[in-house]
Amino acid sequence: MRIAILGLGRIGAFHAETLSGLDAVTSLVVADPFADAAKAAAERFGAEVADSPEAALASGVDGVVVAAATDAHPALILAAVEAGVPVFCEKPVARTMAEGVEVLEAVRDGEVPVQIGFNRRFDAGFAAARAAVRAGELGRLHTVRSTTLDPAPPPAAYVAASGGIFRDCSVHDFDVIRWVTGREVTEVYAVGGNRGADYIREAGDADTTGAVLTLDDGTIAMVSNSRHNARGYDVRMELHGFADSIAVGLDDKLPLRSVEPGVTFPAGTPHDFFMDRFTAAYRAELTAFTEVVAGTLPSPCTVADALEAGWIAEACTLSLHEHRPVRLAEVRTA
Repeated sequence: MRIAILGLGRIGAFHAETLSGLDAVTSLVVADPFADAAKAAAERFGAEVADSPEAALASGVDGVVVAAATDAHPALILAAVEAGVPVFCEKPVARTMAEGVEVLEAVRDGEVPVQIGFNRRFDAGFAAARAAVRAGELGRLHTVRSTTLDPAPPPAAYVAASGGIFRDCSVHDFDVIRWVTGREVTEVYAVGGNRGADYIREAGDADTTGAVLTLDDGTIAMVSNSRHNARGYDVRMELHGFADSIAVGLDDKLPLRSVEPGVTFPAGTPHDFFMDRFTAAYRAELTAFTEVVAGTLPSPCTVADALEAGWIAEACTLSLHEHRPVRLAEVRTA
């Protein structure tokens, strides 16, 4: 099949490399506002260059991958749907939830599939955890812990436009908690602080946060995030039930150092970046998209799924700013 990639920045170029290695993909079309980026990708992967998203969509593609700046996501998703081309779009759906709701309303009843990029759904460990929960191996859940710790903060320009740590970082934890447990969040309480880069504080954001989520069956989920984890990129989940407890992310590349006498775990080089930690998951995610394009798989992460994680992020942001518990019903508008 022929796939277009719109946006050739860091993640777009990474997706181009992944797609070029999939058996189902026979050719690529690339488009980016920066001509040099598109040209470099074309030369590296043997892709065709389109001078605009519209030209890419009109070039006979079977599917389109949107990896452009967040502001462009709504228009590009809708343009692909209008052209009848299945679309994969990196999260978030839009910069604001109001825009995201507009996209949802526009695509909800359509027949063109839209897949939103939440790569942890395709990680082997998280998938195994979901299967264990669904099979009842843990009994009734009572506690979930989810962690995302970045090795260093993103640039100031990114932070200023990201919408905050809950919307651009924690949202991955929120999505995978819903996906693994099969439960919805009803209430949150969030805290945060700044002990690192001044530009994060100046942007009105926090560099380290914690959130307690109450799920609809009474399970308590605790989410921990930070922009400062010098040992590496740390993504983990623990699930504790009345019958068993399991963990995701406890491998030899775990960026944590044990000080217990005689303990040599973890023994490997720590994960240092999200592309390192989730290389296989990204490949599985885009492989799934080729199946969506082929019509053999429904979207494994819909616009509606992405917005559910977004509402949790909105509630946590409000809770942080107002120092109080926030029920999801307070922020939800759709």
